[in-house]
Amino acid sequence: MSISNSETRTAEASPREEHSTALRAGSVGVMGILFFVLSAQAPLTGIVGASPLAAALGNGPGAPGAYLVVGIVIVIFAVGFVAMSRKIQANGAFYAYVTAAFGRNTGAGAAWLALLAYSTVQAAMYGLYGAAFSGLLASAGIVVPWWLLAVVTMAGVQVLGSLNIELGARVLALLVGLEVAILIMFGFTVLFRGGGPEGISLAASFSPAAIATGAPGVAIMFAVASMFGFESTAIYSAEAKDAHRTVARATYLSVGVISVFFSFISWMLVSYYGPSHVIDAAGAALESGDSTSFVLTPMVELFGPWAGIATGILLVTSLLAGIIAFHNGINRYLHSLALRGSMPGAVARTNRHRAPAVAARIQTVVAFLLVAPFALLSLDPVLTLFSWFSGLAVAALLVLYILCSLAVVAYFRREKVAGQVWQTKVAPTLATLLLGWVLSLVVSNFTALIGGSPETAVGLLIAVPIVFAAGVLVEIGVERRAARQGVPA
Repeated sequence: MSISNSETRTAEASPREEHSTALRAGSVGVMGILFFVLSAQAPLTGIVGASPLAAALGNGPGAPGAYLVVGIVIVIFAVGFVAMSRKIQANGAFYAYVTAAFGRNTGAGAAWLALLAYSTVQAAMYGLYGAAFSGLLASAGIVVPWWLLAVVTMAGVQVLGSLNIELGARVLALLVGLEVAILIMFGFTVLFRGGGPEGISLAASFSPAAIATGAPGVAIMFAVASMFGFESTAIYSAEAKDAHRTVARATYLSVGVISVFFSFISWMLVSYYGPSHVIDAAGAALESGDSTSFVLTPMVELFGPWAGIATGILLVTSLLAGIIAFHNGINRYLHSLALRGSMPGAVARTNRHRAPAVAARIQTVVAFLLVAPFALLSLDPVLTLFSWFSGLAVAALLVLYILCSLAVVAYFRREKVAGQVWQTKVAPTLATLLLGWVLSLVVSNFTALIGGSPETAVGLLIAVPIVFAAGVLVEIGVERRAARQGVPA
């Protein structure tokens, strides 16, 4: 069942609604959306958290090449994704696209998977944020438990999420700008100095042989995790200026910026240590119990002690930016589902800022419920909450990417578009095959990704089909109830 723009506008602006359900149209442009996406990536968190793991457990000096490989796969996926965004503008991108191709039931399953992916990755960020913030305060002699910092931040994010989207974009622009700046300063300093003891070598990191060294699947897996959230460009289509062009430009720009940025910074890390020494350096950082030293030590050695302190602070703000970005994305997914009758109509209500206030409150409660068990059981927020939920989110998102690529092919097979064979058939089919390969790597290496037991890995992975099936069954129930009441579903 196709969802037209006119239907969406009618649902959003119907005069019979007691409360407004309309978002603030035309309030965010290409750069605003780009900052929402970059915030979801949490660049500093991705570099500090993933680079030692990708180097030590993956393909060592070839890790920078893995980012480019994943970037190419995502660009191919984005071709079909953008083609759909030009036909269907809705703030629940995956839900809308899969629904248009396969109907409401399958679309609802996709929507629930998206909510699972975004909610769990945000909860994971709360775990790492709480631990990082608590450690930062402890270094100043202030002892505050990680979970208390997380709960207080949830309240602050809830307030920000209820304000207009322009304010959120400005906050994220500031936070992301600072963390990107210090990483770029590091990267170009190493580049202009000619690297470390072994100089700078393109072949050592980007040749096919280098990328295939060791366990490339692990490195690719972490690269996928670092790309998480680029597809949120389409989530803001209802609030975008000239959505037809803005979403496409923001999508391609975000994929290009993210893949090149992560590849360049990780390449400079390899150059700093030297291709033949980087695996040992990353392994030593992991064994020390402080994997952040893999990045922070070069920062301090190059720029002095202030850089270590500044990077520690920016790591916390990086995570905060990611939390805010996912909070906004989840709100708009819930809002979209409510507009289409898959959730209670009250969830679609917006406040005087045209922000989805009811959905924001629901999202905050869900975040609390996901984080609370780890706090009550006194589990390590990094080794459990962050690691487990990050892995689950990556697996769920890859399934969504595959569903979306299949939806592009199915939709355009029915809705003929002349002269766009690459966008509507070839690219999405190729993306399906490549993403299936990446998903197989994630599943086969899942225990390493989450750092847990095989039993934990199976328990987390099985949640993906269960949540998808739950979404389908709930939608079937909604349609049957509507049919009994004589109301169109």
